[in-house]
Amino acid sequence: MTDDLDYLQAAIAEARAAEDDGEVPIGAVIVHNGEIIARGQNRVLRDHDPTAHAEIVALRHAGAALENYRLAEGCTLYTTLEPCSMCAGAIIHARIHRLVYAAPDPKAGACGSVLSVMNHPQLNHKVEVSNGLLAEECGALLTAFFRARR
Repeated sequence: MTDDLDYLQAAIAEARAAEDDGEVPIGAVIVHNGEIIARGQNRVLRDHDPTAHAEIVALRHAGAALENYRLAEGCTLYTTLEPCSMCAGAIIHARIHRLVYAAPDPKAGACGSVLSVMNHPQLNHKVEVSNGLLAEECGALLTAFFRARR
């Protein structure tokens, strides 16, 4: 649990960095064998790329770090918000072993909040999913961001 907390704090740092650059504050890190091998933050505005969600950015970096698109062995993805359907699909295709997300996403979450892409019974890869740790902090970060933009 302590490790999960530390790694989620690293994801929150990425989210804050994204916010500093005008992006929606969502961050992610990927841990392999106890070491952060990839970091990601929302980059959709900076990169003019609708696929540049924090999770996708982190998956790209992790694939490069391990020189393999399959990240199954010992990889855990930590993210500040429940992944959307695009990110959930990418997590499954990457064969991530474990997903830890903080806040649920009642508008686009694909791990059960809106859709159930993650661990759908017809898909062959199953991901161990944990959620709720630091949910209030991550939810408050997003709420404050959107409130300031209105």
